[in-house]
Amino acid sequence: MGRVTERRRVTRVREGVVSARPDTLVAEEPLEIRLAGKPLAITMRTPGDDFALAAGFLVSEGVLSSADDVRSIVYCGGATDDGSNTYNVVDVRLAERVALPDFTLERNVYTSSSCGLCGKASLDAVRTTTHFPLADTPPLRLTPALLSALPDRLRAAQRVFDRTGGLHAAALFSEAGELLDVREDVGRHNAVDKLVGRALTDGRLPLSRTILLVSGRASFELAQKAVMAGIPVLAAVSAPSSLAVDLAAETGMTLVGFLRGESMNVYAGEERLVLEQAEV
Repeated sequence: MGRVTERRRVTRVREGVVSARPDTLVAEEPLEIRLAGKPLAITMRTPGDDFALAAGFLVSEGVLSSADDVRSIVYCGGATDDGSNTYNVVDVRLAERVALPDFTLERNVYTSSSCGLCGKASLDAVRTTTHFPLADTPPLRLTPALLSALPDRLRAAQRVFDRTGGLHAAALFSEAGELLDVREDVGRHNAVDKLVGRALTDGRLPLSRTILLVSGRASFELAQKAVMAGIPVLAAVSAPSSLAVDLAAETGMTLVGFLRGESMNVYAGEERLVLEQAEV
């Protein structure tokens, strides 16, 4: 099975001095997700939490909504000429009561670690109806100070990033700011899938009283994954996309971007934040 990190020789140049040394890199390998034995998608990921990744991916596609929907998730062979098990292919079998999705919408394309939406026919194809409409009742009430503390807590939990500097991270926090879970991956969308998949396995969906923090930008796909898991607040240390803002506004999700230090931009759902208006 692939490792989370690998070692490679590099030539290092520092102030004109050249030396050779080993460097620690984040591992990146393909993962093929099959549904009932039929190929559904391929993503480039950091090995580890593969079953959670597959489950979270299927939550975001609207296929799964509870742990009872899954009969089994297993590694399988078939990725090599001799059919040996590379641990890069997983097959998800659904419970008998769960209908298979329409395979006419399948991607059957390569999905890179930087673009989880490559191969979608249109934006309409990813506006999947969620099993968990956002319903944090009573609504979360968050202070800017609480949100400002979350990036440092995420950074402190990024063990592999400390060794490689090459991973995205996604963290789940309680409404009180407690770190509930954190996952790292070379793909930001994979890190979120691993979080959501673990929550599904543990019977914690919908994640209706939680905050999702991502270490990079907030794309439309990440906003969609949050909505599909019932997460009411998505925060990012970088910028959101216009479609992410539109989706947040349409679904009632709070979207925060540029969360750095004590500053942030609230793009949608500001009613969940306890804000003080500046005096004019």
